[in-house]
Amino acid sequence: MTVTRIELAHHIQTAFSRGPATRDSMLAYAASSHARPEVIAALQRLKDKPYASMRDLWHDLGDLPVGG
Repeated sequence: MTVTRIELAHHIQTAFSRGPATRDSMLAYAASSHARPEVIAALQRLKDKPYASMRDLWHDLGDLPVGG
């Protein structure tokens, strides 16, 4: 099953509640919300840098569809 932007956002949106989020913080939030291994794998593709908002992720994960 393909990972969508909606699914990814569901698991990591809280990571942005206090400002920019890093790949490691998003991975931690995804793991704590019991994200599927495919979601974790998508997040592992991100660059190791702070992302100011979830919208910034789509530059690096542009291949993920919005919904399914």
